[in-house]
Amino acid sequence: MPSDTYKGHGFRTELISMLLDLKPRFLRFPGGCFVEGSWLRNAFRWRDSIGPWEERPGHYGDVWNYWTDDGLGYYEFLQLSEVLGAAPVWVFNNGISHHDEVDTTAIAPFVKDILDSLEFARGSAESTWGSVRAAMGHPEPFPVKYVAIGNEDCGKENYRGNYLKFYNAIREAYPDIQMISNCDGSSGPLDHPADLYDFHVYTGSRALFSMKNTFDNTSRSGPKAFVSEYAVTGNDAGRGSLLASLAEAAFLTGLEKNRWNPDAIVFNSWQQYGTPSYWMQKLFRESSGATIHPISLSSSCSGSLAASAITWHDDDNSFLRVKIVNFGPDAVSLTISATGLQSSINALGSTATVLTSGSVMDENSFANPNKVVPVTIELRNASEEMEVTLPPHSLSAFDLALAQSRLVAEM
Repeated sequence: MPSDTYKGHGFRTELISMLLDLKPRFLRFPGGCFVEGSWLRNAFRWRDSIGPWEERPGHYGDVWNYWTDDGLGYYEFLQLSEVLGAAPVWVFNNGISHHDEVDTTAIAPFVKDILDSLEFARGSAESTWGSVRAAMGHPEPFPVKYVAIGNEDCGKENYRGNYLKFYNAIREAYPDIQMISNCDGSSGPLDHPADLYDFHVYTGSRALFSMKNTFDNTSRSGPKAFVSEYAVTGNDAGRGSLLASLAEAAFLTGLEKNRWNPDAIVFNSWQQYGTPSYWMQKLFRESSGATIHPISLSSSCSGSLAASAITWHDDDNSFLRVKIVNFGPDAVSLTISATGLQSSINALGSTATVLTSGSVMDENSFANPNKVVPVTIELRNASEEMEVTLPPHSLSAFDLALAQSRLVAEM
């Protein structure tokens, strides 16, 4: 482990800075398939990932084919959540890997293991496992209020039976903890109790763009969607392309409009940069807790557009932010009309930020880390009604003024 890390927690300072810039509201750890393992013998074990770094046995991450010393373990991820001001979401193994499973009749030791992990995080400094945490330097409990029972295990033979064993035991011991099912509840009710359900999607750019309305007709009663994994993959993604970021942005406008609070950092041992998807996410970082406003698009190009609008506040000012994705190959001219504003728009301080590039497959790299990054300019024509031009293959964010408004964009 490096000796100089952020607050001594084991994380590189420059990487933490990039995460802090995203203002994340939750941190899901230690991952998805990494938790399961191809085989249970290689699944993540939280007990083996705590204590002095040099004494941790480590394990073989057989899904991704590398050995990890588990220097970044359960404790460090809890610390990272605290540093980021993000809610920790503990994803644990529920007795299921990619290729083998524990029968529900034999799952009790696994359940006890997870209850111990929650005592490590939440127990008092005098409790059995809370005292271990305290001895590591953190006497105060960590506020773990979300757990995911497994990862992408819905439909496997023992998932439902195992799930219920974990669910009932955790509900009894920690009634306030919100539990996340692996089963998708976006199109129909679940057959088991859950507070949230995990939603994962990896697909091509056009398919993800078309999913911008996925949650428009999802039931507003019952468990909520936890969209914890999404990305453009395959040829469209490259090593982090502009095209991928635009499709992902369109998908996020759909999450934003449906009241959901929405990683993408490349690094080696001494360098780092953000992909276009990283810079795109920065334009969504104010969405958590913001007020969403209705927005409609009237354009012959509306099939290639996705948009959302929020009001947000920094330390000194308030803004109406209109974000529009132009997924098409041609520039689009629009008139943005904001009606019902409680105060007028002030051109002074209003800005436009655009993420685009000369080619839709452009990527950032160690040699050129800023090839595709957002560019911000003053918006001198900002007003309740204004003409804007969206470059081809772009994400534009117009920061105007605090308002309670109905937005209409017309060509």
